[in-house]
Amino acid sequence: MALVDIDLPGIDGYEVARRLRANPATGAMRLIALTGYGLAEDQRRVLEAGFDMHLVKPVDIAQLLGALGEPAPLPAPAG
Repeated sequence: MALVDIDLPGIDGYEVARRLRANPATGAMRLIALTGYGLAEDQRRVLEAGFDMHLVKPVDIAQLLGALGEPAPLPAPAG
């Protein structure tokens, strides 16, 4: 699994995803875009590049944990 920012120096996250998908050793890994870009067009580009999921920063911790396959923490008991 990899959390990848879209706005990276050198190559962007879209290219990172395309390269990971093209490599037999990493092609099946779960890819999650974690980005500040949240428009419908941004989500479309993320999915077209090969990401499995698109999360917009700041991401809710329960949403991030769910994306990672972990249950969200229970709220602390009152009092």
